[in-house]
Amino acid sequence: MNDKLTDITLTLKNVSHRYGEIPVLDNMNLEVKKGEFVVLVGPSGCGKTTLLNVLSGFIKPTSGTVQHHGVIRTVYQQDGLFPWLTVSQNISMGLRLVKNEKQKQDELAEMVDLIHLNGFENHYPHQLSGGMKQRAEIARALAGHSDILLMDEPFSALDYQTRLRMRQELVRLLKERNRTVVFVTHDIEEAAQLADRVLVLSNRPAHISKELILDAPKPRELTGAAVIGAMDKILKELGLNV
Repeated sequence: MNDKLTDITLTLKNVSHRYGEIPVLDNMNLEVKKGEFVVLVGPSGCGKTTLLNVLSGFIKPTSGTVQHHGVIRTVYQQDGLFPWLTVSQNISMGLRLVKNEKQKQDELAEMVDLIHLNGFENHYPHQLSGGMKQRAEIARALAGHSDILLMDEPFSALDYQTRLRMRQELVRLLKERNRTVVFVTHDIEEAAQLADRVLVLSNRPAHISKELILDAPKPRELTGAAVIGAMDKILKELGLNV
């Protein structure tokens, strides 16, 4: 098999989608490589979440084809944890296919340690801060066998300082457990800090209006040239530069 083809984990070919008479996605083509961190930005209501749902298979596109290679997990904006389950029980949902009980408990302990929630294993979501809840949800998505993370504005409900910490945590976690990531955000700074590639979407019906490659190492400083330069280019494409 062609190594180049096996390197592609997500593919959209000529994908369009509409809700009734309202066109949302317009003839989109996209390839996401294994281990790549792709960020989607664009105007409010342009179809970013719809595109994520098409990639996950939750929505079948009106036309075109979607292909993925590997197990997909999704991380949502907020309230993705089961409120009646503890931190350990929530993370264990990501390990439900692991049959060996000792292996499951060892991996659960590893994930709790990885997200720095030791001592909070038996806490329920309502007993956690916003950042702690998001760390637990990311741990559930990373636990067990998964290949692709689809993240829908996962930090947008958090305060600014917590968002900064969560970006650092995500970069750290992905170094420990590499995944292919497609990440939706309205935060230009977040996109510039996290992405290997930023895709700027147009107004609805959305198409990819600009692709920006960022090869600066991570973690990236907010004041670094790579982040500032990327933000400037994204803002210009969105017509928001002053």
